[in-house]
Amino acid sequence: MMQELRVGIVGMSCQGCVKNVRGVLLALPGVESVEVSLAEGQASIVYDPAAVDVSQFKAAIEDAGFEVA
Repeated sequence: MMQELRVGIVGMSCQGCVKNVRGVLLALPGVESVEVSLAEGQASIVYDPAAVDVSQFKAAIEDAGFEVA
């Protein structure tokens, strides 16, 4: 059963940042969809909790050069 998680992201300043964050999150196994809002500074992630651990989202975002709020 899919779950949805909203994550605040600090440091995004352009659409390139949005694409970068979206890409690293979509690359994780078990992630079905990702919507990133530059204006709201957050990502909405739909994922399978049996396939991916929430801590992996934070690690992927930080590896891409951003901070989780």
